[in-house]
Amino acid sequence: MAPFQHSRLCFFSLSLLLLLLLPFTVTSQSNRNVSLGSSLTTESNSLWLSPSGEFAFGFQRITTDGYLLAIVFDKIPERTVVWSANRNNLAPIGSRVELTTQGRLVFTDPSGNQIWAANTNGPVASHAAMLDTGNFVLASSDGSSLWESFQDPTDTLLPTQIMERDSRLIASHSRSNHSEGRFKFIMQLDGNLVMYQRDEHPGTPSEYAYWSNHSNIPSGYRLVFNQSGFLFVASINGTVLDNVFSNGGSSQDFYHRVTLDYDGVLRYYEHPKRNASNNNPTSRNNGSTSSEEDGVWPTKWVSLDFEPKNICTAVRGTLGSGACGYNSYCEMEDGQYRVCKCPPRYIFQDPSDETKGCVPDFAPQDCRRLPEEIDAFDLAAMPKVNWPQSNYEAFEIDTEDLCQQSCLKDCRCTLVVYNGGLCLMKRSPLSNGRVEDAMSGRSLIKVRRSNSTTTTTTTFPPPVSSVPVENEEKENGGQALFIVGSVLLATSAFVILLSATTFILFSRLKKKKDQDRGGKDGENDWLSRNLQNFSYRQLEQATGGFDEVLGSGASGTVYRGVLPNQRLVAVKRLDNAVSQTQDREFETEVKVIGGTNHKNLVKLVGFCNEGLHRVLVYEFMSNGSLDKLLFGGGGGRDSSRPGWYTRTGIASAVARGIVYLHEECSTQIIHCDIKPQNVLLDESMTAKIADFGLAKLLKVDQTRTMTGIRGTKGYVAPEWFRNVPVTAKVDVHSFGILLLELVCCRSKLEMEAESEDEVVLADWAYECYKEGKLARLVEDDDEAMANIGKVERFVKVAMWCIQDDPSLRPGMIKVIHMLEGSVHVPIPPDPASFMSTI
Repeated sequence: MAPFQHSRLCFFSLSLLLLLLLPFTVTSQSNRNVSLGSSLTTESNSLWLSPSGEFAFGFQRITTDGYLLAIVFDKIPERTVVWSANRNNLAPIGSRVELTTQGRLVFTDPSGNQIWAANTNGPVASHAAMLDTGNFVLASSDGSSLWESFQDPTDTLLPTQIMERDSRLIASHSRSNHSEGRFKFIMQLDGNLVMYQRDEHPGTPSEYAYWSNHSNIPSGYRLVFNQSGFLFVASINGTVLDNVFSNGGSSQDFYHRVTLDYDGVLRYYEHPKRNASNNNPTSRNNGSTSSEEDGVWPTKWVSLDFEPKNICTAVRGTLGSGACGYNSYCEMEDGQYRVCKCPPRYIFQDPSDETKGCVPDFAPQDCRRLPEEIDAFDLAAMPKVNWPQSNYEAFEIDTEDLCQQSCLKDCRCTLVVYNGGLCLMKRSPLSNGRVEDAMSGRSLIKVRRSNSTTTTTTTFPPPVSSVPVENEEKENGGQALFIVGSVLLATSAFVILLSATTFILFSRLKKKKDQDRGGKDGENDWLSRNLQNFSYRQLEQATGGFDEVLGSGASGTVYRGVLPNQRLVAVKRLDNAVSQTQDREFETEVKVIGGTNHKNLVKLVGFCNEGLHRVLVYEFMSNGSLDKLLFGGGGGRDSSRPGWYTRTGIASAVARGIVYLHEECSTQIIHCDIKPQNVLLDESMTAKIADFGLAKLLKVDQTRTMTGIRGTKGYVAPEWFRNVPVTAKVDVHSFGILLLELVCCRSKLEMEAESEDEVVLADWAYECYKEGKLARLVEDDDEAMANIGKVERFVKVAMWCIQDDPSLRPGMIKVIHMLEGSVHVPIPPDPASFMSTI
């Protein structure tokens, strides 16, 4: 273990040990002790203060006649609530809280009915105290704690607070409504941290997990928020297992809290104290510039870090409305705050509660009056907005106009997306709406024209029984018609049945013939609607008998191909193809890959799954692979290397592509082989990741959690060699090596380097960083030298990415924020020796 890491773990362990040994005594604060018989009322405006006066226990007025019994920060204007006793049931005027002479803390309404009481499990308290940590405790005569607010949190943690296993935070309903909301954060019995979206219908067991620390640490014992401002998972002996948030500023100058906010995001906040001695904004972690002009750190709560990094894409269950309500969509503001919005001509169902979603301000399309209703509607464009879970039909079509007409003629269609020849029809209620900057198509939502009728009145034909019978003659005539009609109906039914039977038999025979030819059209029905299902003969013709090789790798060879429509493609024929018995596994993987849609991923055009042949057809990338651009096809430096701005743009593009695979796909994809050879460049030099998910296809000895080593030497993460489960952090490690190669424009390993110290790029880069000689990494690169500050930031990010301990590596969303400079990059510890992965 690196010395820095060792000292850091020792520090964490010592901090935890001190917390565990800290007696819950209040004798040192005797002047603030609450004695038996003391009480507070909603009218008294009195509070039970901590010795410093920074925290207060008492009533907070929330509405005109509704009160919270709460703990608040009392020395800041916001008087932020950190704990409450009655969040789901505001107390009326005249309510009272009392530490009774019997030693119980009881909260009652004006009629004396109990609203809440502290559970001391038998023993009675001799006094209570509001501590300077923000913890309110009931204590016995010997000073030991009988009950404390820290053991019963609501939505906030404070420094020195510990969450034991099976403890939880529950978010508020909204900014102004403190009642329990839709999200919760749990320290689970298995030792992992998980955030859940609570079911919107009370009493039902369905819950959806949208974030976890992915640490696979069953020994995790508790979540500790220590005095120094670190939030981490620790074992029972104090060993730090997973770091969640790093520290902010000094506790002498700043207040800190971690809150699960109403939008489902866990945020680490900081607020300057009035007597703050160090309020220089350049020393803060989040890079906020809201008050930099006057050189004063903002006198408000500032978010230093948060999880998940994009709540809009994190909450993506197949059931439920998503991060926002139905028929609305989620957008990230300032990089971390969720904003819910309505589509054109839609309004919030409840303006005071955006989670209830949006409703149209017009009458929907009437299916019974469809011909005339078609002209009454238009489609309003919504670029970069998507509702991925609401599809009910998908088909190929030539133009966007034809796709739009299909939606206008279908009364079920609420919204349509046209994307590269694929028409996706969606119906209400639209769910999981979000802004997707990488979305290549656009959404068009159906709205009623303003000059058409908006009435919602619906007229139904009268029932048959309500038509009067004028006389017996008409009745007898009706009976005769009924008999004739019955005969005709029976005859028609027989003909229809015979025709249907003939059709079914014919279809089965045809399907059997198709299967004998290896086409498998029925099995590939879903795939055929999204990807082209080629025959092997078609691909032989497109590639001229697999003649022109573009490249090759461990999994197969790539050939240049031309489709009948003159479209250039790259055709990858997999070597050592899987057997016929694994057809379904192949198709499942192709579904996952074919369902991706991101501008920084190479697009899968089609496939062939015929007999023993497994072939994948990708879009053609005219500028080849990144390794040829950086190294000229070799492993060393190239005098014609690309410019600094081109390289940083490629780094950001690759990072965004990995984020999509890890966070934004309905099924998480771990690439396992991020390297320059798998980054391709199109005609505009846009970087796109290739071969994602394919390594998984080719391993027949894998399991869901454990697998043999996959990837390329020099890029694979150390955990591949340790016989432990791997996570998405293996891609983070590979990206860190790739990032160093982009910065330095040289390979990870250069045996012909000028000195032995320069052979391994990762080790050399860290030495240059540690010695303050980063210019050595980019010598003779004028653009990079002119941006040496950005070079340093990129190198620091790379060092965090290649940490030996996966839990220390940042997630890819945080990597993007650090590359962009929107999040402070801490000083990285020394990564483990890179030679262990070569």
